[in-house]
This record gives sequence, C-alpha cells and structure tokens, in this order.
Amino acid sequence: MSRNKTTAPRRVARRRTLGPVPDLQAHVTGDWWRQIFNPLYLKTDGDVVGDAEITRGEVARIVDLLALPPDARVLDLCCGQGRHTLELARRGLVNVEGLDRSHYLIQKAREAARKDGLKVRFREGDARKLPFPADRFDAVLILGNSFGYFESLQDDLDVLREVLRVLKPWGRVVMDLADGDYLREHFQPRSWEWIDRNMFVCRERSLSDDGDRLVSREVVTHVEKGVLADQFYAERLYSRESIGRLLVRAGFHDTAFPEEAVRTASQRDQDLGMMAQRNIATAVARKDWSPKRKTAAGARHVVVLMGDPERPDALKPLTVFDDDDFYTIDRMKDALAELPGYKFTYLHRHGTLIQDLAKLVGKVDYVLNLCDEGFNNDPRLELHVPAMLEMLGIPYTGSNPQCLAYCYDKSLVRGIAKEMGLPTPQAVFLQAEDMAYELPFPFPAIVKPNFGDSSFGINVNSVVHTPEALIDQVRAIRDQFGYDKPVLVEEFLTGKDITVGIIGTPPADYTVLPVLEEDYSDLPADLPRICGYEAKWQPDSPYSVLKSLPAGLPAGTEQALVEWCVALAERLECRDYMRFDWRLDADGVPRLLEANPNPGWCWDGHLAKMAGLMDIGYGDMLAAILRAAEQRIGLTAELAVPVETG
Repeated sequence: MSRNKTTAPRRVARRRTLGPVPDLQAHVTGDWWRQIFNPLYLKTDGDVVGDAEITRGEVARIVDLLALPPDARVLDLCCGQGRHTLELARRGLVNVEGLDRSHYLIQKAREAARKDGLKVRFREGDARKLPFPADRFDAVLILGNSFGYFESLQDDLDVLREVLRVLKPWGRVVMDLADGDYLREHFQPRSWEWIDRNMFVCRERSLSDDGDRLVSREVVTHVEKGVLADQFYAERLYSRESIGRLLVRAGFHDTAFPEEAVRTASQRDQDLGMMAQRNIATAVARKDWSPKRKTAAGARHVVVLMGDPERPDALKPLTVFDDDDFYTIDRMKDALAELPGYKFTYLHRHGTLIQDLAKLVGKVDYVLNLCDEGFNNDPRLELHVPAMLEMLGIPYTGSNPQCLAYCYDKSLVRGIAKEMGLPTPQAVFLQAEDMAYELPFPFPAIVKPNFGDSSFGINVNSVVHTPEALIDQVRAIRDQFGYDKPVLVEEFLTGKDITVGIIGTPPADYTVLPVLEEDYSDLPADLPRICGYEAKWQPDSPYSVLKSLPAGLPAGTEQALVEWCVALAERLECRDYMRFDWRLDADGVPRLLEANPNPGWCWDGHLAKMAGLMDIGYGDMLAAILRAAEQRIGLTAELAVPVETG
C-alpha cells in the first residue's frame, strides 16, 4: 500500500541534419512510426490531415459506401487525431471508436471530442493486437494511408487478421491506402515546400532495395530556430492486386475496389507524397460467430489480496498499520463495493495465505493483487505473492514475479533503460566491498539504497554536496540496510520531478494518464527538492506541503516521454497498471529514476490523482485496472467500467 512516489519527464533536444545521405533506407528504423506522429506531423501533413473539407469528403464517401445505421459499431483503426472518427460522430453514428499508437494524436483526438461535445471513445494501442473482444464491430476503417508502416509483411497480415477477428460475421473492412503502382512511377525524388510563414520542409525519396517500400526523408526547418527534425520513414506500396491477395490470406472474402483511384487536392497543392493517389478497398468478414467464453453465473468473484495488518511492517513509520492505513483500506473497499457485477473476498492473513488460496482454486475468477507490502509485509518478498498465484494457476492483476524482481533493483532497470537508448542520470553503483569511490560527475548527488520501494532510505539527508556528506550518507544507508547491500549514487537533477502513469498492458491496450509534476514551491528553500520518505509517510514533515500538478510539458517532450514509458513497460512486462518516475536535467531532458510495476493504489496516491485529471473517480480507476486485467486474462469485460470517456 505504498503511498505517493517520485517522478519526472523531458524535453527533446533539437536534432541537427545529417547532411547528404547516399542511402536513405539505411537510416530507417524498424519502429519509425513510434516517434514520427507528433506536432510536426500535423504541420508537414496539415494540408491534408488538417483540412476539414477533405475529411468531410472522405467520410461522405465511406458513409455512402457502407450505408451504416446510426447504431452500427464502427472502429476507426489507426485513427490519428481522430478526424474521421469525429466526423462520423457528427453525422449521427453513436458507437464509433478510435484507436491509434500515438499518445500525442490520441490526446488531440480526446481534446477535440471534449471541445465539440462528442461522445467518442479513443484508445491507445497496437493494431497488431486489438484490445477488443471478437465479433464486436460492424465495420473497421483504415483510412488516410494508415497501413503498411511495419517493416515486416507479416505484421501487416497480423493487423488484418485482428481486424477480421473483431468484425462481426458479414462485417466489412474499408481501406484507404496509397496506390502503390502509381507511386512507384510518379514519386518525387526531391521536393520542398513552405508549411507556414516560418517553416519549410525538404523531402527526399527512394524505393527500397526490394522495391516494395517508398523510403522518405523529411528535414523540417524553422527560419529562426534552424533544423527542427531530420526524420526517415518507409511505407509499403500496395497495388490493388497485392492488397487483395493479403486480404484473402487474412481470411476475408469478396474483396472489391468500388471506385477509381482517388486523387487528393490540398490547399497548398504541392508535394502530397503518399496521399497523392489512393485506392479504396473493401472486403467482407464471412465467418462464424466466435464461441463465447463461459463465466460464472451472476457476479464475477474477485479475491483481493492485501498486506497483513496484524504483522510488523518495517517500511511504515511506527512499523505497524496505523489509522491512516486502515482508512485507506476502507476507502478502497467502499469504492469496490460500488462496482456493479462483482463479488469481492478479502484475504490479508499471511500466516494461512497459501492454504486459503489453495481452497479457492477453481472457485474465483481472478485475484486483485494489492499486496505491494510483500509476503509477510517484507518488501523483498513482493514477488512471492504472484509467484504463489502462478503455482496455483489463479489469474491475477498486475505484474508477474520476474517483472517485480527486475524493478526492485534500481541499477538493473537503469541498465535495461540504457540498453534501450533511454536517458538516465549518471550514477555510481557501490558494492558492499567498495570502501573508496569517486564520482564521474559534479555534486550535488543523491544517495539511495539500490534495492527498495516507497522511498525507504531516501530522506532529507540523501542529497549531498560534498565528499564528506557523501561518505556519511553511504555509511548511514549501510547502517540502516546492512553492509552487504549495494548503494546507488546518482547525479541530482535540478529540473521538474515527473511521474507517468499507465493503466493497461502495452503494447496492446493501455491508457496513459495525465503526466504529473511535484510542486515544491511551498517547501522551505533550505530543503532538497525531493519526494522522499518524509513526503510519503510523515504528515507532520515540512514535505507535507508538496502538491502534484499537471506537468505542462512541451508536446514533443511529453510524446517522447510517453513513448519511452510504453517501450519500457513492454520490455519489463509491466501489466495492468504501472508508474514511471523521471526527472528533468538542467537542459529539460527527462532522465529515468525508476519503474514502479506495483504502484500505490491508494485513493490519494499519484495514480488516483492522474485519473482525477481525466474526471475518472477512484472507483472507476480501480474498475479500469480490473478491466485491463480481464482483457489480458481473456475474460469478457462487459461488467467493468471503461477508462476512456471521450
């Protein structure tokens, strides 16, 4: 039941141009699509994707083609900023959803829906693993040339098979994608155009070695700020014949091209690239209804696992559960009691926990694992709780034992992040036998136990400014935790203290909650700006004045931060709900502090505060975690309350 934890994000440094590049393809990464759909995309492609008249015309064509009733369920897959999704809602369709991989574009879509008062649901997720049950939609749309981004043809096939799965029998897919035959003959090898009065973009293009993809380079420049981006991407070129064959391989029938190739006319009327000429393809999902997984009659039975209030807990100030802990537990129980369609059983006696769980095998749907204290309230045994559930074959919420083991080791997470190319603070890892050490970076530094949770061992003395203070603090941590335990010494970053929360399981289905920063403005000037043990566990501490506020990061910084968190969550196998703590350096670049795969679930914790900024109440936040687990486990999620409300 850990309480508030630290956090932090980043500003991306402006890229310099690479200069002349003889081989464009050599600079395309396999996951270029993770980074490119940002604010610059809405400018470089704004003559098409930002033109409401073009969008209205495209949607009118789809509406006429499908003749859908107002209550038809429609998925706008790879929806971007939701321009087609929102236009469909404006035309009276009441069950339209959008899904896209870009956090930035989904946030733009949600803002537009709120502004226009449209009840449209938007999700973040991967098109190769759709977060929807089988047989859900009457139609799936893949519009605006949003297909063919993956490096492997197999990935494109996986997308179409997922589309087939979520379509109802006799549902239809509609694809609006670049005319590959036309582009092979007519692409512009070089071009440039003004985006607005201050920005212009220079483009280079070439065919890939196998001739199946068009490789593009964009150098975006501001007249005063210089080069803003030098980016490379590659999109697969499908002819009518090749996309038809792929649809058949995916299991579709009745593939058709209902009209001639579509030409796009934009206000700028310059380089339209992949949007210059497009084909409209349709296909039918001729299939049987999927067998429904049976669930227990009546309410879904969920067991809630917690820490043991009858045992000591070394992390708590008085080493026992106090009134605040019991109040927090009561708030959680009250919130769960309000959720319809559930029956909750609570287990907290760890002395009989194994036997109690064994008696429930086959009698419960799954476990809500809120035991972040660890087995017997020992944080080193946090991973043992899901390990017991694994051995008994009981599904559960949250991360698996391996993930919890990884994330308990701060230095190990740093190493994984660095291997992935994520920015981290400079640091020194001190083994038990290390009695002499030098810092490869200037003071100040922060000294923390390498193993630990809930900021235990991080306090007002943790930030040091001299070699003498460093030696004293290392000794203090060893006195507290044992001389056989490693210590981590990091450069102390002076920028914003940021936290990012995610509900769901990347990359398939997840929601990134609003990013928070810690507000230290009311803290006495002589105290270090950290959210340590005092801030989380001592209400009479000077740190009790800390507040959590929306971070207000630049769009590019937030997008990069979210992309890093999603990638790290996937790499560490974090599940259902998680939090990542970052801090900005002096240049505004976020650097990872730690990953929290089992973060505080309290009513007043960071996760609940983030959810509150989306008008999601505490009970609905818990319901969203349940729904995420049910989605991952394979239970139908009809009983749970969805996170995204538009």
